Amino acid sequence: MTIKVLVVDDSSFFRRRVSEIIEQDSELSVVGTAKDGKEAIEQALTLQPDVITMDVEMPVLDGISAVREIMSKQPTAILMFSSLTHDGAKATLDALDAGALDFLPKKFEDIARNRNDAVELLQNRIKQLGKYRGYFKKPLKVITPVQRSTPEKTVTPVVSNRTRPSQTTTVKPRIAPVAKSKIVAITKRKPKKDKTYKVVAIGTSTGGPVALQKVLVDIPANFPVPILLVQHMPAAFTPAFANRLNTLCKINVKEATNGDILKPGTAYLAPGGSQMILEGRSTQSKLKVMVDDSDRLTYKPSVDLTFGSVAKVYGESTLAIVLTGMGADGREGCRLLKESNASIWTQDEASCVVYGMPQAVAAAGLSEETVSIKDLSQRIITELGM
Repeated sequence: MTIKVLVVDDSSFFRRRVSEIIEQDSELSVVGTAKDGKEAIEQALTLQPDVITMDVEMPVLDGISAVREIMSKQPTAILMFSSLTHDGAKATLDALDAGALDFLPKKFEDIARNRNDAVELLQNRIKQLGKYRGYFKKPLKVITPVQRSTPEKTVTPVVSNRTRPSQTTTVKPRIAPVAKSKIVAITKRKPKKDKTYKVVAIGTSTGGPVALQKVLVDIPANFPVPILLVQHMPAAFTPAFANRLNTLCKINVKEATNGDILKPGTAYLAPGGSQMILEGRSTQSKLKVMVDDSDRLTYKPSVDLTFGSVAKVYGESTLAIVLTGMGADGREGCRLLKESNASIWTQDEASCVVYGMPQAVAAAGLSEETVSIKDLSQRIITELGM
C-alpha cells in the first residue's frame, strides 16, 4: 500500500524539492502540500496522510504549534526538518516533545555525503515511519525542572513550557516474531544476587530522545553507578539535549568530553559526530571521545563501538539496554557484552517508535528481558537493588 505524505514548508522551492524526491519512490505518494502550520492542520484533517514532513519556522503558525494541534486532532507520524543550530536543536526537541516522531537536517548536504545517499535516506525514513500507520506518539507530560540544594550545575536550562496534549491509546501493526526474550512483571522481579553492577549503558536512535527522557527523569539522585547514553543525533543537537535532560533529571546529565572520569549518579551523553569509548579498569574508568570523519562506521556515535568498549572494561558488571531505533546498531556490541556475561535488555515492540534496533538484538538471541518504556526506570532501580 502506498504511503501518503503531506509536505509542509514555507519555501515553495523546498516543498517542490522534497515532493520530487518522495515521488521518485513508487511506495510513496505526495497527497498535498502546505505553506504554514495553519494550512498543515487543515490538510492533515482533510487528507489524513500517513506521514507529514514539517518545517519548524513558518509564518502564521510555527511547526511546533502545528505538531501539537495535529497530534491532538489527527495523530500522525511527523518528520521534522531542522537547521543544525542551537536554536534549531532546541526547537526540534520541543517538536519531539509535542509529538513528532523523528527529525532530519534541512540541508541535504548535512544528511549524507552525496545527494543519492541523502535522497535514499529521506525516502527510507518516510517509509519506516509510514509503516506505523496505527501508531502515534504519546506526548510527554510537562516535567518540572529539578531543584537541587547543591549548585553543581552550570548549564543553561533548555525547557519548553508549552502544555502537551493528553495521551492517547495506540495500536501498532504486528511485526514478524523474533527470538523470544523474557518479559517479567516488575512487581515480582528481584535483583540478581550474583550480580554487582558497575555501569548502565543505553543505546537508541529514532524515538530515543523522548524514550530517554521518560527513563531518566525517574532515576534517583543517589543512583549508585554511572550511565552511558548513545543516541544517534547530529553534533549540533547533543549539547542542547544533554542540557534539557540535566534540567529535568535528578541525576546529573552532561555531554561527554574526552577524559571524563565516570562517577555514580551521572549520565554521559555521547557527542554527535564523535565516538565515545570507555578506557581503563572497572575500578577507575574514563571516556575517550574522538571526532569521527571516517566512512568506516555508519553511526556517529555508534552504539556498537561504545558497548564493545564497555564489554572490555566492565564485562559482566554491565547492564546494557537497547531502546527504540532504526537499523541494527547495538547488536554486535551486545554480542561482545553477552560473551562477557553482561545483562542485556531491550525495549518491547509495543512501546517503540521503531522496533528495529531492539528487534535486531532480540532476534540474535542476545536479550534476556524485554521491558516497556513506562516500566524501565523502575525496573533498572529494582535490578540495582535500590
